[in-house]
Amino acid sequence: MEPTQSVARRSPGRWLILLGILLSALTLSSIAASPAVADEVSTDESSEEFEFHFRGNVQHDGEPLEGVHITLEGNGFEAETDTDADGRWSIGVPEKGTYTVTLDEDTLPEGVVVAEGSATREASFGLTRNASVNFFLGEGVRTTVSFFDQFVQRLISGINFGLLLALAAIGLSLIFGTTGLSNFAHAELITFGALMVLTFGVNLAWPLWIAIGVALVLSAALGWGLDAVIWKPLRRKGVGLIQLMIVSIGLSLAMRYTYQFFYGGSTSQLPGATLPSDIRFGAVALSWVDIASMGVSIVVLLGVGYFLLRTRIGKATRAVSDNASLASASGIDVDRVIRIVWVLGALLAGLAGILWAYFRPGVSWDMGFQILLLVFAAVTLGGLGTAFGALVGSIIVGLFVELSTLWLPSDMKYVGALVILIVVLLFRPQGILGRRERIG
Repeated sequence: MEPTQSVARRSPGRWLILLGILLSALTLSSIAASPAVADEVSTDESSEEFEFHFRGNVQHDGEPLEGVHITLEGNGFEAETDTDADGRWSIGVPEKGTYTVTLDEDTLPEGVVVAEGSATREASFGLTRNASVNFFLGEGVRTTVSFFDQFVQRLISGINFGLLLALAAIGLSLIFGTTGLSNFAHAELITFGALMVLTFGVNLAWPLWIAIGVALVLSAALGWGLDAVIWKPLRRKGVGLIQLMIVSIGLSLAMRYTYQFFYGGSTSQLPGATLPSDIRFGAVALSWVDIASMGVSIVVLLGVGYFLLRTRIGKATRAVSDNASLASASGIDVDRVIRIVWVLGALLAGLAGILWAYFRPGVSWDMGFQILLLVFAAVTLGGLGTAFGALVGSIIVGLFVELSTLWLPSDMKYVGALVILIVVLLFRPQGILGRRERIG
């Protein structure tokens, strides 16, 4: 009867995860409607709200070009506008920083192209509140990127995104598997890693590799401290899973707004985050950061797999995840295993946050919360409590998020990942690698 009791104890887990995804979706929707959200989109009509402006003048052979579409993106902010009858354009931004300005060549007259440089420019402010961005036009034939080349580029980006999602999702899945807790504060563990690199690597100007090492050590220490101070005492008092989930939501809010209090609401860049994508493999253009991110993710994930399959602690972790009562009766120190899982989960989350800061790019107080929904989706899609299922789910989510932008507006790419989650669960409720659960 013991395995049946264990399964029955964990059976509410799927509903808790799905409830968590719903709560995250509702919260993200409310933030998306707020003017303070990092992904705010502005147009030229609203540019007067901001004190910092990028301006330009689009002309060809001395003649102004009207209706040329200009987009701006950076520091978590997006904006767009069209040139007026005099060929001028202006976009306001909420803060100084480095932004990417793109001229849509499809809106240029026939036979006119960007003759010098690229149609995409990196621009930043000097000592003034205004900055000029100019595009040099000329006669020529416009080159377009084929659908296949775009598909391959998005495919690689999706794999990269999926790998960093997997680092966060595996930690969350291990915590759920060993404790049954749907930890909403996992988003803040992701943010913590990036903020520590920002603190030591940018604010204190330490060498980047030392800052990353310190950030990872502090992330692991945070996981140890949270379990020792909060979660272990609550487990010993027999607090239920729903109450624990509510505590994790409160902890998430407390940590998130503590980050905002100390670091502000702006977005900052880590060293090397804006390196050009000048490494080409056919149609794929990558930067050294992209290659390092994928390499680190693969090595770490292989290390986690070896830990779970070949080491005594890893086997004990799997045993506790399968049946904590039976594992305890077999002589396994369950509390020690759970403590190790919290340390490992926080460490992986911190690493995921660092890589996410380079992928976005940028560090902000709520950056972990922005992908929390996708992390939960990956865990549920792969199978609750299974580390390898979280890996598979993360790769699927990452690929779908990036590839969907070939057909869907970028604002809807996260919605598509949730549609995939719903479709898979309709046909396989336990997830891709999950096991069927019995009740009673």
